[in-house]
Amino acid sequence: MRYAALVLVCLLGASAYAVDTPTVTPPTVSERMGTARQAIERGGWSRAQYDLQSVVRDVPDNADAHNLLAYTYRKQEKPDLAKAFEHYKVALKLDPQHKGAHEYIGEAYLMAKQPAQAEKHLQDLARICGNTHCEEYVDLAKALAAYKKANP
Repeated sequence: MRYAALVLVCLLGASAYAVDTPTVTPPTVSERMGTARQAIERGGWSRAQYDLQSVVRDVPDNADAHNLLAYTYRKQEKPDLAKAFEHYKVALKLDPQHKGAHEYIGEAYLMAKQPAQAEKHLQDLARICGNTHCEEYVDLAKALAAYKKANP
């Protein structure tokens, strides 16, 4: 009888614990992208990289995630241009029309002192945008002009 009571107490205790145990659901890709964008706005490159690496691992064909991950490698205190180029190229392979990736890889080429490569992406943006007025074209054109002024 005592054994049955002990078993009953253990079972009731275990079920009470199970009810109180919170269920943790991992963040969605959309939530991780949102968190990464917020971190980027604050200059939180490590946090953004953590979230974006998990998105890229879970959804390797996400061009936006590769583009933003490359951006974080380029913008951190000590830029990792090799990693930036790697992810920009993946983004452009996944989406050859990705305006943000063309702008940002062009800026990375300027950091690498390769203005001719940046110029190619500026031409791609003119073609993709259908004009020279889209934001990505304007931003890369300004960066290229500043580079040429500083490096005659």
